[in-house]
Amino acid sequence: MKSKNETGPLPGYFGEFGGRYVAEVLRGPLEELDAALGLLDRDMEFWKLLGRIREEYIGRPTPLLFAENSTRALGGARLFIKLEGLANTGAHKVNNAIGQALLAQRMGKSRIIAETGAGQHGLATAAICAKLGLECTIYMGEVDIARQRPNVFMMELFGARVVPVTSGSRTLKDAVNEALRDWAASSADTHYIIGSALGPSPYPEMVHRFQSVVGKETESQLHDRGLEPHVLVACVGGGSNAIGFFSPWLERDVPRLVGVEAGGRGVGRGDHAARMNGLGVPGIVQGYKSLFLLDGDGQVQETHSVSAGLDYPGIGPQLAALGTAGRVEFARATDRQALEAVSFFARHEGVVFALESAHGGYQAMELARTLSPDQVVVVNMSGRGDKDLFITARELTPGPWRRFLLDEAAAIPAPAEAEE
Repeated sequence: MKSKNETGPLPGYFGEFGGRYVAEVLRGPLEELDAALGLLDRDMEFWKLLGRIREEYIGRPTPLLFAENSTRALGGARLFIKLEGLANTGAHKVNNAIGQALLAQRMGKSRIIAETGAGQHGLATAAICAKLGLECTIYMGEVDIARQRPNVFMMELFGARVVPVTSGSRTLKDAVNEALRDWAASSADTHYIIGSALGPSPYPEMVHRFQSVVGKETESQLHDRGLEPHVLVACVGGGSNAIGFFSPWLERDVPRLVGVEAGGRGVGRGDHAARMNGLGVPGIVQGYKSLFLLDGDGQVQETHSVSAGLDYPGIGPQLAALGTAGRVEFARATDRQALEAVSFFARHEGVVFALESAHGGYQAMELARTLSPDQVVVVNMSGRGDKDLFITARELTPGPWRRFLLDEAAAIPAPAEAEE
């Protein structure tokens, strides 16, 4: 799937998508990063250290759960859940954050910056920076800070500085813009850990590599049970959990690979964040070429999703290429359907999906119903739903949740009293 750009020397293309479209000030840092990545194959100490941290700190391998009750309730294919939400910090994001942080240390960087939407990437980055003794700054849109306050609290508890982004839609795309500005001015001692498989080359390739551990584990766990998957399902925002989960099967014809985007509240402009199946158009945004939600003037559209991690207006270039080529199928799940999946898996399996992951969970439910009992569907629970409590509780049990919050607010001392 990866090929050289046929119109120029820019590296890092997947078909027509990818590349490195950046200002001159960022070319040096990206070339430095590219060179450091080129040394990793021969750096056995790096992989040994990464393996140890994966085992001792992340808790890898994460389990592959046979969702027996769900399988029975759905009445179709056998359904399995890759419990990536059981990784330390609560999501798959830590796989990439640790890999990049260790690489930054190899490069002599003492400061880390990152962007975050749902907060899981920011949380993972803040945690590993605390462990490795690195200074950490996280850029996060004001809208996302308001709806993901628990993750903000945890990032700050780990010692990170969380910077509110007040420009544009005040969500993930604007946080990326601010992080890029910071990196352009501070790259001598700073590494930017991009949280998904997007951005200018070599980020998509690097993030894919660090996240491929999820797919490799899943393949091994299925093999140990004597199973061949018929369908793999993952939610898709930027695409890091999906590309890592699908990784071992990308060059094969089977199984079916299904990415699930945010259907939001409808098909109108600004009501969703679905870029595939003809909704996105080719564009160059934030240093790379891919499919984006753009208006007639080529400006990035507003998006919507109940999940802060799926409202990004673009998609990683490798997934864009795989979707265009037909290797990865794309579906959409609405806000309501994602909430339905949260409730379903909580009640049947005692597992709470993150709202992002629940988009994939809903599609896995739908697929399982249509397939036969001798077939296997595996969905990646890329994160757990603790972080979404203030959203899911409000949506599913508004009355009791409102009373609880009012009581809690009344119990908090006024600022002057707290200082005393």
